[in-house]
Amino acid sequence: MMISTNRENLLPPLLQVGNVVERKQTLPILANILIRVQGSAITFIATDLEVELETKIEASSEENIEFTLPARKFIDICKALPDAAEIKISIEGEKAIIRSGRGRYTLGILAATDYPSIDPASVTQTLRISENELKILLEHTQFAMAQQDVRYYLNGLLLEAVPGRIRAVATDGHRLAISEVKYKGRLDAEMQVIIPRKAVLELNRLLSHSDNEVILESSNSHIQIHLGNTSFTSKLIDGRYPDYNRVLPSGDTHELIADKEQLRHALTRAAILSNEKYRGITFMASRNTLQLKAHNPEQDEAEEEMEVQFNGPNINIGFNVGYLIDVLSVLTGDEVCISLIDENTSSLITSKVSDGAKYVIMPMRI
Repeated sequence: MMISTNRENLLPPLLQVGNVVERKQTLPILANILIRVQGSAITFIATDLEVELETKIEASSEENIEFTLPARKFIDICKALPDAAEIKISIEGEKAIIRSGRGRYTLGILAATDYPSIDPASVTQTLRISENELKILLEHTQFAMAQQDVRYYLNGLLLEAVPGRIRAVATDGHRLAISEVKYKGRLDAEMQVIIPRKAVLELNRLLSHSDNEVILESSNSHIQIHLGNTSFTSKLIDGRYPDYNRVLPSGDTHELIADKEQLRHALTRAAILSNEKYRGITFMASRNTLQLKAHNPEQDEAEEEMEVQFNGPNINIGFNVGYLIDVLSVLTGDEVCISLIDENTSSLITSKVSDGAKYVIMPMRI
């Protein structure tokens, strides 16, 4: 059996599925990629039992076959080959022989019949959305997901669909990110699923800002995303996501409007001298002026001042500077609007351009 292809055809799908493979595995076969050859198509599959990625390419082959190869070694060999290099793969007993030019590489294989597969439950909801819209939803919210929180439902992203819109929500208990896009498609029922953190990060890496259609299928336990020749499957987090609407600040607010990039750069400079552990910064708003102050246990101090639009009372409030920079890095438009109430109340951050994104950051004592 001989598979013939080239580096430019083979490497992109290998890199895609290789991202799913964990470097430390409890099962040796999970360090491998499943390769399925059928006719003129080769399918590559990788899984860690939580997420699964499958993608196809065209290549010539003498017969149909399934086998698995060590993911990292195979990818590293292909990456190290010259551009446009021809690659031939043959199976001889329990070995795979990879030939390119005068190079010959022998890798051990494991039986394809032992390779695990995620078997999703019956589909309960199907959505069709552009690749660009889904990527925007993830990009604008994923940074706010928790990491290894005991409240396991926070270690992921809430994706919900209701008539007229699709919304993504993420929170780690200290900040909240919400992004939504309009949805003109049909909904058989409202959908609310929690996608695990790793799946969100891998899916965002997979997507691009194109207008290609993505088909999203959800069940009670899994979600599947189909994009061209690629299918992505993930288990869902079983739990009830907190009512994020209760976190949104309410009451009399005072709007501070600032140039987004000017504020981001000022925060980045001030953050250099903030406490490395707590990352606190003092946000002092007065009439049309914003002062930023940061200090650390070594008695270093940073001060920044900038002109803003603000007509409210003087407000001194502490924030985690990293949280502010995260928001400003994904917010669209040239101006940012920060709604302040007092030093003890969370603040709502939005763009002056209506982009469907809202961010809430809790204050901190400094």
